[in-house]
Amino acid sequence: MTCHSPRWRRASVLLLLPIFAACTSPASPAAAPSSRPPTSASPSVGVTPDGPAEITLAFGGDVHFAERTLKLLAEPDTAFGPVAEVFSAADLAMVNLETAVTTRGTPEPKTFHFRAPPSAYKAIAAAGIDVVTVANNHALDYGRVGLSDTLDSAAAVGMPVVGAGHNAAEAYRPWVTTVKGVKIAILGFSQIAELSSSWAAKDDRSGLAMAFDTARVTAAVKAAKAAADVVVVYMHWGQEYNKCPTSQMKTLAKRLADAGATMIVGTHAHVLLGDGWLGQTFVQYGLSNFLWWYNDAASNDTGVLRVTLRGPAIAKTEFVPAYINRSTGQPIPSSGAQADRIAAKYRGLRGCTGLSAAPPA
Repeated sequence: MTCHSPRWRRASVLLLLPIFAACTSPASPAAAPSSRPPTSASPSVGVTPDGPAEITLAFGGDVHFAERTLKLLAEPDTAFGPVAEVFSAADLAMVNLETAVTTRGTPEPKTFHFRAPPSAYKAIAAAGIDVVTVANNHALDYGRVGLSDTLDSAAAVGMPVVGAGHNAAEAYRPWVTTVKGVKIAILGFSQIAELSSSWAAKDDRSGLAMAFDTARVTAAVKAAKAAADVVVVYMHWGQEYNKCPTSQMKTLAKRLADAGATMIVGTHAHVLLGDGWLGQTFVQYGLSNFLWWYNDAASNDTGVLRVTLRGPAIAKTEFVPAYINRSTGQPIPSSGAQADRIAAKYRGLRGCTGLSAAPPA
């Protein structure tokens, strides 16, 4: 698969594994840090003459193009607005693309349906985003025809997609890329129950990588860990408008951590959830709406999770506050009192997560 970002030279593939049953612009705010000392790493992995290579990862939440955000695709190169600077400054950036990219298909039996034209991928790439997950409750809004178009349109422009496929082997397969000598594997899973049985990928059926198949999910994470230095799991999970992770989320997070996930990033609930450490695994339970279609006063606080690696070890995590513009739906990096308010709110969300502020010594 060809690389679409010129920021650094990397090799990336969809790993063929057996599957079993960031700096900001000057106007951007100071991020809310949650630091840890780097863990020891193999001297041959991501090491330069000056020590371990520093790698920045950036993650945003739910993105789709409908109503006010659909209008942004008239100029896809600027669709994300100033937050693109945060993504472009990172070595690797990712969001959840919560829409079918299609003009075809039949609406599924559900309340909300989202689809976007192929120019959505141009907007994503122009923002400096390197990979998307579509393991969510909207990727099949227009059935398997719509999903096929979503995957094929991404392949046509070289945009890596995780969490879905033309069969289960593809859906549960990680995207693997090498950044500054560090091999990073990224997986996407959904834990949303709506239509999950009919949307799940099977050996002979297209669909999503569903986390309800815990054996397959843990096998996928273990296989990725065996083949990569860093494993990122991007989850679509949780209860809408619940600022605390559910017991189902906590149980799965423990399984993913035990299987070898380096970090777990989540979204879906339309509100921010907290972050912290589950043993040696960093967990961010919910990044909320991001580039968002609906002017929802309860969920306009958002931001970018920025993770700094030194070699394959997590050295620092930060939350860069942003606020969704009520006119355009774009997440605008915050400053001043607004940034302070969102950062303080975010810090307070850890209390109900059961996560620690730092990993074990």
